[in-house]
Amino acid sequence: MYATLALAGIPESEAPKQRQVRVRSAEDLRKAMEHARHCALRVDTSGLDRVLRLDSTRQLLEVQAATPWRALSAYLGESAPELAALAGLAGFAPTVQESVAANQPGPDGRPISAHVESLALVTADGDLRRASRHSNRELFALAVGGQGVFGVPYSVTLRVASLRQSCATPAPETVLDCGTSACSVESVLSLLVPPERLGALVARILVQTAEWRIPIASAMARRTLPEEETFLRWARREYAQVRLRLATPSGLGGRVRSAQARREIIEAVIAEGGAFPPAAIFDASREQAETCYPELKAFLAEKRRLDPADRLYNPWYQHTRGLLGRERVPVRWG
Repeated sequence: MYATLALAGIPESEAPKQRQVRVRSAEDLRKAMEHARHCALRVDTSGLDRVLRLDSTRQLLEVQAATPWRALSAYLGESAPELAALAGLAGFAPTVQESVAANQPGPDGRPISAHVESLALVTADGDLRRASRHSNRELFALAVGGQGVFGVPYSVTLRVASLRQSCATPAPETVLDCGTSACSVESVLSLLVPPERLGALVARILVQTAEWRIPIASAMARRTLPEEETFLRWARREYAQVRLRLATPSGLGGRVRSAQARREIIEAVIAEGGAFPPAAIFDASREQAETCYPELKAFLAEKRRLDPADRLYNPWYQHTRGLLGRERVPVRWG
């Protein structure tokens, strides 16, 4: 769990020097932001892993951002045994911070935004800001599901009752029949498929992976539900979230073949009315990204407005900014 704070206007790769700092408090984060005015920093937030407070009356639990999900059930104990399911949910990030950044679907398929009351983060200007549906609503909508580009999170306040209900009524995960095989090197491709088109799409993916000679190790599907609260919203309707574990061929030629196969699979999903989660943008082309997320340019414009010096970096932001910033080159066949 890292964030990169760069010198104003200087990309991380061109910064004169870079050091890593581990933070354990909001004050540490503010000092790191101030220090980043003089040198690039790689901020390790893994030390932000403590439960801060429980409001028993309102059933709200504030935790530091990098708190593991397993710590919630350990802290609440017998009062909320259902929360133990969060630590074992397939494809779910191990920490609260990572799940909120991607707005991942919880056990019942509702995105995690439904279970977030508020969050506190240190923004690019060095201020610690709290955001919720009632205060700083714009920042809340940008930061939840915002891939970590609008600030370094300090804490997240969770709705305990909502999380318990989600864990008590989980959406079952279905194993898809894809002629699974053992693969020595695997990677995950995450897709969002209209449930009514799942069968036809799986059949098409089987043909595509066979043509590209990319074995499928396993394929799982789970229902997800829509939300309307976040800016970079992937959950626009009910989907079947499909997680494909694919072989990754060795060598440059194999990696190129794998990238081409992934884009072809994404294209097939889009043709069936589906999409991919924003976190999986590394597998998509510019055209596919803009088709699934036409608001991406506005999202990056908000990033530039709130962080005009581009002080806060992460791999997702650097890739996405580069993807949308590339000049389109016409293709001509002679």
